[in-house]
Amino acid sequence: MKTVLGLLLLVAGTAFAQPYPSKPIRVAVAFPPGGPVDIIARLMGPKLGDLLGQSIVVENVVGAGGNMATARVAKAPADGYTMLAHSSAYAVNPTLIPNAGYDGEKDFIPIAIVASQPNLIVVHADFPAKTLAELLTRARTDKLAFASAGNGTTPHLTGENLFKLRAKVDITHIPFKGGGPAAAAVLGGQPPVGVIAGSAPLPHIKAGKIRALAVSSARRVASLPDVPTLTELGYPGMEDYTWVGFFVPAGTPPEIAQKLNDAVLRVANDPLIKERLESLAFDVTAAPLGETAAYVKSELAKWGKVVRDVGAKVD
Repeated sequence: MKTVLGLLLLVAGTAFAQPYPSKPIRVAVAFPPGGPVDIIARLMGPKLGDLLGQSIVVENVVGAGGNMATARVAKAPADGYTMLAHSSAYAVNPTLIPNAGYDGEKDFIPIAIVASQPNLIVVHADFPAKTLAELLTRARTDKLAFASAGNGTTPHLTGENLFKLRAKVDITHIPFKGGGPAAAAVLGGQPPVGVIAGSAPLPHIKAGKIRALAVSSARRVASLPDVPTLTELGYPGMEDYTWVGFFVPAGTPPEIAQKLNDAVLRVANDPLIKERLESLAFDVTAAPLGETAAYVKSELAKWGKVVRDVGAKVD
């Protein structure tokens, strides 16, 4: 009897001592395919799986400007087997959307902000405006609308800040369910104007089907050297970025969070992955856990202020 009990205790102890991870890790992507979050999650997933020794299952959980995925992961077990892949909308939504369903500082541990890219002001190739100034002039006489990846995304707020607060023109915001759908809308001319993070419209810009008028970065981006920054065009201080990050529920053991952070940093800086990200107008920004937490906290404060300053509302 003692021998059987001893064996049972040994088996139980072995089960509890299984190293993390011992089963597949699920990643809930807060936006549809084709946008920055989906691109990065699917690009990094296989390499992360190889490094961690388990498969990474990527699932698009779309709705409520990213809040559906966020709320789902916030309620998931804090065991490292459910991650959230989100954009900088994570830092916007708590201020923009009443009852967003999560506290950006308390409900999650930021694992890494993998990469970031500026937002682009774009128009359909057949749209008459060839410059931002021409677009703004036209907006003073014509009823225009602009597409974004959705309510609460930084492209949405870049557009609201630029058009309504800085340039004093009324261009109606039309939210889509991600950067891919927003770029497709501009490509179809419905609407012919967009404010979208770089990767989604970039192939269409290269193909001459969409024209970029301005970029919200501190300096021009290497993949679009002829596109001026908003600062160059007379709108200083608009250095806005769409970033992509991974998060786990609060309460996840520190050693698991550290293991995930180590893995994400290694994959993000893999030469092939880094080259691929840079070709899509991303800058790799992955950093240690402490730096990541501080950055997310600063982004929550920054975008909360922008939402209040521009009076942005959910459409």
